[in-house]
Amino acid sequence: MSQTVSKLPAAKAPAPATAGTKAKIVALPRPRASFAAVAGRRVREMAANMLPFLVTLAVLLGIWEVICSQPGAALPAPTQILSDSWDLIVHPFYVNSGNDVGLGWQIWASLQRVAVGYAIAVVVGISLGTLVGQSTLAMRGLDPIFQVLRTVPPLAWLPLSLAAFKDGQPAAIFVIFITAVWPIIINTAVGIRNIPSDYRNVAAVLRLNGLEFFAKIMLPAAAPYIFTGLRIGVGLSWLAIVAAEMLIGGVGIGFFIWDAWNSSLISDIIVALAYVGVVGFVLDRIVALIGRLVTRGTSAA
Repeated sequence: MSQTVSKLPAAKAPAPATAGTKAKIVALPRPRASFAAVAGRRVREMAANMLPFLVTLAVLLGIWEVICSQPGAALPAPTQILSDSWDLIVHPFYVNSGNDVGLGWQIWASLQRVAVGYAIAVVVGISLGTLVGQSTLAMRGLDPIFQVLRTVPPLAWLPLSLAAFKDGQPAAIFVIFITAVWPIIINTAVGIRNIPSDYRNVAAVLRLNGLEFFAKIMLPAAAPYIFTGLRIGVGLSWLAIVAAEMLIGGVGIGFFIWDAWNSSLISDIIVALAYVGVVGFVLDRIVALIGRLVTRGTSAA
């Protein structure tokens, strides 16, 4: 009996690749991290950055508490500061009669003066710095004057400004301006002088006029130097206004500190100093952030 065997069609082997055939690379989709994983990583990074600071702060406060809790200590301990100035801390925007307002309003009054004086210093400082950096003749004529005037202490200008303006508000603004303008001028001039010659050659080939060269070549190339001067200037502005307000009076964090000293409120002075430090740090970070955005990360952090 003969058996019939059915033959199945054999599977075709893939054709061998020839020399002209190009292999295709298929990109596999990357697995997307879950929200919990991303959030957890961010929390761990924040904890790693904040933990050393918090530990150091706790150690310093503990040492302060131990030293100033002794009988006869000249300064109050942190717990005593919280007890004495609790209302001042938790109610920064209270308003009573006259100049008796909260620390929030005192800081706001000082910031308004700083904003006006610093803005004037930015405009004048960048303009004069550009002139000195671009012109050798201007540098020889103005740079020695700037180097002498920048060494004058900020408060030394206050009597002269009071005599000129006859009012404490413009006098304080002038002190801020004259304090902040020098680092802006010097850093801008250094940045302008350090512009690569290739940039100037490109501007000559493109036949850029003076305004186009200033906007498209000069300012972008010198921006890291300029923002370094701006950061120094804003810090000096905040230092100057606190000192100036101690003498001119009125509403402001400097006057608040001086008035608290006259009233022997040492705890209030320490709280105000903490506010001053935090605000100064925030101002510096704001200018640094703007600098990183404008210079695409090439300015100092």
